[in-house]
Amino acid sequence: MEIAIRTRKLGKRYGSFEALQPLDLEVKKGEVLGYLGPNGAGKTTTIRALLGLIKPTSGSAEIFGLDVSKQKVAVHRQLAYVPGEAALWPSLTGEETLHLLGNLHGTYDKQYRDQLISRFAFDPRKKVRTYSKGNRQKITLIAALMTRAPLLILDEPTAGLDPLMEQVFRECIAEAKGNGQTVFLSSHILGEVEAVCDRVAILRAGSLIELGTISEMRHLSAVTVEATFNDDLPKVAKLPGVSNVHIAGKEIRFQVQGPIEPVLGPIASAKPSSLFIREPSLEELFLSLYGNEPQDQQTVGLAHGQGQGRDSAARTDHES
Repeated sequence: MEIAIRTRKLGKRYGSFEALQPLDLEVKKGEVLGYLGPNGAGKTTTIRALLGLIKPTSGSAEIFGLDVSKQKVAVHRQLAYVPGEAALWPSLTGEETLHLLGNLHGTYDKQYRDQLISRFAFDPRKKVRTYSKGNRQKITLIAALMTRAPLLILDEPTAGLDPLMEQVFRECIAEAKGNGQTVFLSSHILGEVEAVCDRVAILRAGSLIELGTISEMRHLSAVTVEATFNDDLPKVAKLPGVSNVHIAGKEIRFQVQGPIEPVLGPIASAKPSSLFIREPSLEELFLSLYGNEPQDQQTVGLAHGQGQGRDSAARTDHES
């Protein structure tokens, strides 16, 4: 299978600070990879190295077999990049900016550009200086997607978008994958990553600590069991792997690490009126890795995108 991105011992050091420890990573052509970690974990350093914007201290990186340091022009013909915060030309209109960015890339699909403008509810007639953060982000997204580049490198691509536009973004990524494009997605929105990515890579302090599908990573956290009973509740607290037992009236909720079969017998014997067993979400998997670090917990709390933090701010940045 063709490899879209390959790094071999790719590392970056600033003085005594190791921003990215030697990274071995392969992303298959047509794959959507989520690249996760709290601020300072090494995500942006990796992306800057892949784009050839910084010189690695060690190792190498290739995009479709092209060395990112030695063949920069050829590499950039194969990709489109969306930063979390783009510096655009304030005096140009949205339409002029898209035209300029498309020509800088070399080729783009004008019909698809027009479809994207409609789907993202973007008004291209206004000056860039008048756009909200969300609308400026739409420009960079449309500009990248309209190229239909073989590789999309996206760094916090939905920053500033409202939930409806985030859904449009997810649909566009699914379409890109269907077209055989590869997507390298760095995001703080765990629900977004869980919805669109084939695999997830998780960084911690500049080091890759987990890589795999969500299913393959379920071992990192316990399943949650919730049950309601008409009569006496089963005694589960001392069963193997059981923790965090919470009882409210006739309801019981607890977590199980490891095999769940030893727990099912006592529950069945107590004849539950309802039973719900849930595997951990990506947020819970992430928290299982960072749960002992208060600052990282705060980062993840803002990441899930439900009511507070980043999405709350995004909703106040109305589209103009």
